[in-house]
Amino acid sequence: MAHLTKNDIEHGLQSIDQRAKLAGVLIELSVYGGAVLSLVFNAREITRDVDAVLSGDPTLLRRFAAEVAEEQGWPGDWLNDGVKAYRSSKERMRLYEKFSAASGGGLRVIMPTPEYLFAMKCMAMRPEGIEGSHDISDIELLADAAMIEDAAHALSLIEQFYPASRIPPKVSLGVEEIMQRVVARRLESGGTSPEL
Repeated sequence: MAHLTKNDIEHGLQSIDQRAKLAGVLIELSVYGGAVLSLVFNAREITRDVDAVLSGDPTLLRRFAAEVAEEQGWPGDWLNDGVKAYRSSKERMRLYEKFSAASGGGLRVIMPTPEYLFAMKCMAMRPEGIEGSHDISDIELLADAAMIEDAAHALSLIEQFYPASRIPPKVSLGVEEIMQRVVARRLESGGTSPEL
């Protein structure tokens, strides 16, 4: 299994951007997960793939992604939409300014806000180390980035994106445990407010 660095991800997206500009088409891509943590928060050295969802016809994007994979020697699924199962109907997204294509063509990338990515990560939570999971450490980092105060605040935030009936008990228990550690760490470091 190949791993992608922040530079790899940026290079792959730039290659798609260039291809889209040459074709005179606008491709809008929503990017999630480890790629966002790497690109925006510098929190990941590597990630296995880029979780992304396309707005519109996927045919051209699939071709461009396959060409990039072949050029770079990456797995064919380096850009994939496996994240669809964790998306909320109440998404909160923002433009990633490095890729804000003009109407003449190119790649426009949008990413979840820290609050929404926190909620997604909680819903997808796997034990650390399982399948290379960084979910727990990602949740801790995003709790600070989203200025989440405690477990009650965290669970309330998750419910802004997902109905309470859809939140499994293991997620609620996991979030409570993680937030206890986050709050304890903040108190040990001499502050009660989230560290940014």
